[in-house]
Amino acid sequence: MRYAVRAVKYFIQVSITMALILGILMALGLVSTDVNVAFQQGWRSIGIIAILFGVVSGIYPLFGYSKRTVNANGEPAGHRSAIIGTMESRGYTLEKEADDGAMSFRLRSIAARIFRFWEDRVSISPVLGGFTVEGLTRDITRIAGNLEFKLRDND
Repeated sequence: MRYAVRAVKYFIQVSITMALILGILMALGLVSTDVNVAFQQGWRSIGIIAILFGVVSGIYPLFGYSKRTVNANGEPAGHRSAIIGTMESRGYTLEKEADDGAMSFRLRSIAARIFRFWEDRVSISPVLGGFTVEGLTRDITRIAGNLEFKLRDND
């Protein structure tokens, strides 16, 4: 279910972005405001573009969201403050914490949350030998690198 919701959100985001770009081009007079002139096949082209956006949006969650493992020695509870400090420096705030040590973070910036269609959650769960970080791939790559550096210094 989460996959489908992410795909729909991405479709909406891409469609709005394309509409804004076309609107600006039309407002500046760089593109005709008549759809039949702006696109070679008129309204049929818009349908084809929507189908293309749908296909890309259906595939994107496979690559846009991921899990990474961060290696850490010692007890997970001992790394709690380092994790929270690292996440706060990246603009995240602790949303909730489970009894097993799993933590969920959200972006502090309302504007960033809106632009990401509220797909800004990063989850960090303790596993044997470290932590699993889950969320947007572009964020997870940076966060995992920062956490590995911090947790190595923490050891």
